[in-house]
Amino acid sequence: MKHTKLLAEKRKVLGKKVKKLRREGITPANVYGKHIKSQSVQVKTDEFLKVYDEVGETGIVDLTIGEDVTPVLIQNVNTNFRNVILHADFYAVNLKEKVKAEVPLEVVGEPKAVADKIGLLMNIISEVEVQALPEELPENIEVDVTHLANIDDQITVGELKVPVGIEILTDKEQVIAKIEELVTKEAQEEAAQEAAEAEAAKAEGSEAGGEAAAQGEEAVSTEEAKSETPKESTE
Repeated sequence: MKHTKLLAEKRKVLGKKVKKLRREGITPANVYGKHIKSQSVQVKTDEFLKVYDEVGETGIVDLTIGEDVTPVLIQNVNTNFRNVILHADFYAVNLKEKVKAEVPLEVVGEPKAVADKIGLLMNIISEVEVQALPEELPENIEVDVTHLANIDDQITVGELKVPVGIEILTDKEQVIAKIEELVTKEAQEEAAQEAAEAEAAKAEGSEAGGEAAAQGEEAVSTEEAKSETPKESTE
């Protein structure tokens, strides 16, 4: 497997002072692992982003610090609400020892249920934890949803197909994707209840309007009757 290269420097700026580094286009980071002493480093943000976009958290990066080259995995990339990189970790790996990593799931295909407008596809999880040799970690794992044809059809972790040497650690019963109704029964019941309440309110309004109209007509009739009654002569 081809390793991507990234240049790093030892970092002397620590704590809250790292804000200055970020303003200068430098990302603070740490290197750690089973067989090495943790150390603070820094990398150029633009170079780091280029590498991270290429390999994600499953590709091997040859991190060069001075004359030392260490194979690492990028982990724990922290960003702020503006998606600006705040900090990252580099996990040093032994290429002959298995490691654990989160691998993204890539949904492919259109479910038959969606094509036939029977239901909606709900994606429950977007990654799974696996264990493998560092150089055998997959970039992603495909999830073919084409065959999902009916409501409640689903795909679980146990149905995933991965190359030999890769062990999936996530619970095999965990649902990855599932077909749900276009409109849930609960939503239908709520809509029916709202419609019934609206009809009841409308009926009450009609009754109230009818009573008011009847009372108005009765009042008019009474006034007309009074006006038509001959007055007694006072002469």
